[in-house]
Amino acid sequence: MREWWRSLFTARVESAPREMDEVRTLRDRFLGLDDDSLKRAARSATRLPEIVALTAVVASRVLGLQMFDTQLEGALALAHGRIVEMQTGEGKTLAAVPAVAWYARSGNGVHVLTANDYLARRDAEWMRETYHWLGLSAAAVTQEMTPDERKSAYRSDITYAAANELGFDYLRDGLALHPHEQVLRPFAVAVIDEADSILLDEARIPLVIAGGTMEPSAVASDADRVVRHLVPHLHFTFEQMARNVALTPAGVAEVERRLPCSSLYDAGHLATLTAVQDALHAHSLLHRDVDYLVQDGSVLSIDELKGRVVRDRRWPAGLQAALELKEQVTRHRQGRVLASITMENLIALYPAVCGMTGTADTQATEFRELHDLEVAVIAPHRPVIRIDHPDRGFATRADKEDALLAEIRHRHRSRQPLLVGTSSVEESERLSAALHDVPHHVLNARNEETEAAIVARAGEAGAVTISTNMAGRGVDIRLGAGVAELGGLHVIGTNRHESSRIDRQLRGRAGRQGDPGSSQFFVSLQDPLFIKYADEPGAPLSSCDHLQHVAEGQNLGCRLFLRKYETVVEGQRQQIADRRQRVLTTHSGSELERLVTLDTIDELWSDYLAVVSELRASTIWVSLGGGNPFREYLRTVHAMFQELTRTIDDEIADRLERAATLGFEPRQRGATWTYLTTDEPFGTMTERLMRRLAVMLHLRRS
Repeated sequence: MREWWRSLFTARVESAPREMDEVRTLRDRFLGLDDDSLKRAARSATRLPEIVALTAVVASRVLGLQMFDTQLEGALALAHGRIVEMQTGEGKTLAAVPAVAWYARSGNGVHVLTANDYLARRDAEWMRETYHWLGLSAAAVTQEMTPDERKSAYRSDITYAAANELGFDYLRDGLALHPHEQVLRPFAVAVIDEADSILLDEARIPLVIAGGTMEPSAVASDADRVVRHLVPHLHFTFEQMARNVALTPAGVAEVERRLPCSSLYDAGHLATLTAVQDALHAHSLLHRDVDYLVQDGSVLSIDELKGRVVRDRRWPAGLQAALELKEQVTRHRQGRVLASITMENLIALYPAVCGMTGTADTQATEFRELHDLEVAVIAPHRPVIRIDHPDRGFATRADKEDALLAEIRHRHRSRQPLLVGTSSVEESERLSAALHDVPHHVLNARNEETEAAIVARAGEAGAVTISTNMAGRGVDIRLGAGVAELGGLHVIGTNRHESSRIDRQLRGRAGRQGDPGSSQFFVSLQDPLFIKYADEPGAPLSSCDHLQHVAEGQNLGCRLFLRKYETVVEGQRQQIADRRQRVLTTHSGSELERLVTLDTIDELWSDYLAVVSELRASTIWVSLGGGNPFREYLRTVHAMFQELTRTIDDEIADRLERAATLGFEPRQRGATWTYLTTDEPFGTMTERLMRRLAVMLHLRRS
């Protein structure tokens, strides 16, 4: 379907300059119409240049905002199905409106997907009257809304919603027991704000909906107790940057002695081995105030790229339990997974997709290979005059932080506003504590509720804002009075990130719409980028760009590799979903029969997901045995799915017979969360082989 849609618009892309000329001509003509005539013209327009030109004129009358030609170019590119790169402060939210209106004319509904509820509500309210002039309705979906309110919002021509919120509505619809419980209509068009965040950063994170509860495993408590006695380097080794931890032969012996356990690597002890591995990971690789916070008796994960707390995101069940044991907080019962979908697979359900972001061009290959989407770069309305200074390099992190503090104090004395971008909550608070003599604000995962207000003031004279990566998305930093004469906003980055895109986002906070500004990164040989990706110690400090290129290539390779494992199960999920929807909407049997059928499908699919999850984890043993893990995975999953489809009919018949006598009550459903995932939870192939050889040698000696 998406291929057909794209072919429909491909020819138009080549005519973009002519379209832009026509838009200008039409805009000038529409400017002379009175309000009533303009509304009539808007309701009768059928061509893209007309819609774009009309929207520009309507926006000027309703919002008092004149759309730049660059915004109109962005709208045309969105209407042609592109990922549009527009610099920070160029007005992406308004630029999307003509394209959204164009898509909405079909009457099938347009979803504008945002990063969070705040932006969904803000943008829908901001643009609603403009859409109304064009004869279109607009609404927002937010977390606190009831099912009836959601259904009403999704019936609008245009619906703004956080991407995760829409994803959970999709999963809940897939578990509905009555047609009236479903809130969505068939997907048509997705216009994605902050497209790099949703389509790349969060593409691999599955949304999960669960029902019922499962008691935490007692094995996890034993594993936590044992791991607290293990000695680093003697009993286990770890690579912090590579996120790998492994028992040594001495560690295996110590675990077996303390549990006690005859042989940790026997098939019958797989659950124990997994629990020990999770406990090691929690204690050695995940750090409080860097990877997670502890608040109100709960472990809350921190988004690595944004520095935000993600309140409904968990690590996979065993690792979440291990963290809760490590921090000695309340252990949450893990619901049984009923349905799951990644953001990547959710977006793939839309026949038409486009998006916008401040940083896309450097990830054009990923957009093309992962989503079959092309990038269009729109030049800024005014030339960027920001000065991007060369990186300052240091041998050690301590030297770097001393220089950072000196630079902040020096620039603050001149009253130039500063935005300091850090890589973690811990780093932001460490810098804050050291800057006791400089008035400043800290913007991190602990106080995200005040984010918009803090960011809005970050461009005032004398302002110093220390922030994690959460700052700025969707909120402009405007310069205060007299700040331009001081050089504008100065941005300091305390690290280079694995993705050059994150660095560009930080730099882009300064120099919006031709404002003066400057930026500079401070780096050291002890930064994560060097430790993880440099081939050997002592790599030149000037090699950051190369190391980022290496990191981005590896991350893309991991995503493409993992997609192979997911594609087959996603196809099966769609088959089951289609069968379930037919039962829900067209079933002609008794009411009881429909409920039993739906509940049976849900339960057996949940069982299937659990087995597939275990199968994916067990592919480590296939690879260590010299087999082809992917081929074995495909063969097994295919056979399992055939068995599932055969079992469903027999199980429905058995349960109907029991229900007729004993009655029936569907299982509990409704809890939602996302899972944090790792691309290589057991390490690289070489690391796994070496680990296995070490264990085999230990067993042989013993």
